[in-house]
Amino acid sequence: MEHHTRRNRIAWDAASEKHVREYQELLGQAKKQSSLFERELDLLRPILVSSPTVVHLQSGHGLDDVALVAAGARSVVGVDFSEVASIAAQRRADELGVACRYVVAELPGAPLRDECADLVYTGKGALIWMPDLRVWAKDAARLLRPAGHLFIYEAHPAVPLWTWDEDEPRIRPDRSYFERSHINDTFPAHGAVEWQATLGEIINAVISTGLELQYVAEYAEPFWRPGKVAAAAWRGQLPNSFALVARRRDPTSAVGNR
Repeated sequence: MEHHTRRNRIAWDAASEKHVREYQELLGQAKKQSSLFERELDLLRPILVSSPTVVHLQSGHGLDDVALVAAGARSVVGVDFSEVASIAAQRRADELGVACRYVVAELPGAPLRDECADLVYTGKGALIWMPDLRVWAKDAARLLRPAGHLFIYEAHPAVPLWTWDEDEPRIRPDRSYFERSHINDTFPAHGAVEWQATLGEIINAVISTGLELQYVAEYAEPFWRPGKVAAAAWRGQLPNSFALVARRRDPTSAVGNR
C-alpha cells in the first residue's frame, strides 16, 4: 500500500469515528428524511424506477444507501476503505431492515464481479481519494451491466480554491486549480492528501471507459457545509458541486434499432 494511501486511511478512519459517536443521530436522520439532494433525485428517478441493483463506491456513513433503497433501488452494496465507517453503516442498515451490505476494500479494484450493478453511485467527497481517475473510472465501468448508469454528485474541482471568508469570495493563494494534490487542512480528514483533477479531466476519464456521457451540470451550492460557517463562496457566484450521468451501451438495444 502506498504511503499516501496508508496516511489517508488513518485520517479517514479517524474522521469516521464521528459516524460511530453520532450513530443514533444518523439513525434518526435515516428514518426521517432522505440524505439525497432533490437535484440528485431528479436525475436518479428515471433510473430508480426500474428497481436497479446499486453499487455505491466510497459509501461512507451509508445514509445515501438507505435513501437509494427508499427511492426505489432493489439493493445497495457499499464499498469503502474505512472499516470503522463500514461497520457503522452495516449496523444501521441491519437495524433499519434495509437491503444494504458493506465491503471494506481499497479502490480502484472493488472486490465485486463484473457487470453486477445497474447503477454505480458515488460522490460527496469520493473522487478526492483517487490519484488516477482513469483507472478508477475503468473499474467503475466494469461493474455496470449493459444499459447501466454511472452517477456522480460531487464537490466541484474548483472548491479547493475557495476560502471560507464570510464577507466576500476569495481564492486561496496557496492553491491552484491545476495542482495534482493538496493537503487537507480542515475537517473531516485533516492531514490527508486530496487528489485534484479538473472538470475536463473527470469527464475525459469517464469517456475513456467507453461510457456514453448523458448529462453534466454545475451548481453554486456545496453538498456539505461545516456547522457555523457561512462562506461567501457559497452564495451563488462560484461553482461548488457538479453532477454527471453516464451510461454503458446496450449492444442488444443497438441491434434492435437498426
